[in-house]
Amino acid sequence: MPDQDTDHQPETNKAKDSDDSTLGGYLSLHSRPPAFEGSDKQPYTVSIEVEQTGNLRAPYSGYLVFPKWAETGVGIVGHVETSILVEARTASEATKVLESLTLYEVKEQLENAIIRGSKLRTEEGS
Repeated sequence: MPDQDTDHQPETNKAKDSDDSTLGGYLSLHSRPPAFEGSDKQPYTVSIEVEQTGNLRAPYSGYLVFPKWAETGVGIVGHVETSILVEARTASEATKVLESLTLYEVKEQLENAIIRGSKLRTEEGS
């Protein structure tokens, strides 16, 4: 029996249950983060981050981090991140809200983070 390449097998149950137009659906279906090209022409992926806060009403906050990859894809050379996008009562709830973002919304958040990061670098250089 020939070796099977599991990376190129048809996706069965996952494909039926997941919608890869959302961040969570994409992560579930493809078992990897989506990749984006930023307006700065650099390659990025995305990561969901949830942290505990001191806020008793919403003790968890969530945001997105966009690792910037070397153009060769060999390693991470930096990152940009969003401001807090969600405050929630549980880590699971915060994660679920971020997973429900469409990939268009994620891309928009990336562009906002790139712009914010470029403004910060300009201000620091002044």
